[in-house]
Order: sequence, then structure tokens, then C-alpha cells
Amino acid sequence: MTAPERSLRADARRNREAVLDAAGELFARRGDAVQMDEIAERAGLGVGTLYRHFADKQALLAAIIGRRFEAMATLARAADEAEDPWTAFETLLYGYLESAQADSAFRFALLGPEEPRWNDIATEKTDFSAITERIVRRAVDAGRLREDFRADDFVLITRGAMANMTDAAGWRRHLTLVLEGIRRPER
Repeated sequence: MTAPERSLRADARRNREAVLDAAGELFARRGDAVQMDEIAERAGLGVGTLYRHFADKQALLAAIIGRRFEAMATLARAADEAEDPWTAFETLLYGYLESAQADSAFRFALLGPEEPRWNDIATEKTDFSAITERIVRRAVDAGRLREDFRADDFVLITRGAMANMTDAAGWRRHLTLVLEGIRRPER
């Protein structure tokens, strides 16, 4: 649960979740063409209720990303428990992308025409980034990833794969090609 959600009353929290669910569905289907009043209608709420939670479309997109990053931090923590550094890296990478494949609103929010408002979801992004950094560092230190690989490269790889999610085979092939280029052979 994000920080703004923790301080809400139960009914306000339900309304916020309804807006996020409706927005996710509509953004996934129609991208940036979705209007705020359509989202409110789909959520079964008034436009005023929607705007009490989200000042504009960018704030709503940031919340969609924040929601996914919370789930990704949980996945990353589980991947970080793998003893083998390459297994931890690969588990995180595939888990992240499989989750993104199932959430086209998240992909739209990350890859869409508007830069996300990261300050709106700083905590969620920081948690995920810290674990990703640790996993990447472990794999590099163990000689399983190229010495010059950084956590920022994880972002490049995932965005490239997400851009190829027109079908399941496309992004997986993309990822296979990338992994062959960054993985160091076992010694």
C-alpha cells in the first residue's frame, strides 16, 4: 500500500482503487486518448471524486506505476534470496517483464508520451531500485554479468523488451539476444 493510500478512510481507499482499476483498464485499451471523465464513469464515481485523488492524468499514471513497483519490490526481494547471483538477476528480470506483459497500463505509463512523475512515487521506486541495484552488483561481483553493467542498464533492457510486447515471442526473443550479450560465461 502506497503512502497516500495508508492515510485514507476505507471508503476513500475503495474509491481510489476503483479509479486505478478503471484507469488501468482504459489506458490499456486506448492509451493516452482516455479522458478523466471516462475513467470516473468506468469507476462508478463522480469526476470530483476522481480529482480528489488525482490532480491530473499524469498523477494517475504515476499511481499506476507506483502500484506495480510495490508488487515488483516484493518480487525483487524474493529474487534476491536466490543464492546464485545469475539466478537472482534472471528471476527478477523475467518476473518483472512477465508482470509487465500482463499489465499494459503499466507499460503505457512507462513508455507513453508523458514522462512519469517519479516524485509522486519516490518511495516505491526507491525500494525497487535499491533491491535491483543489489542484485545487479552481486551478479557483476560474481563475474556473471559484464563488469560495466549497471542497474540503469536493467531499465534499458526492460524498456526494450516492453516495447517488443506485441506478442509473447517478440519480447522473449529480444531478451534472449540481450542476455547473450551481457552474460559472462561461467568460469
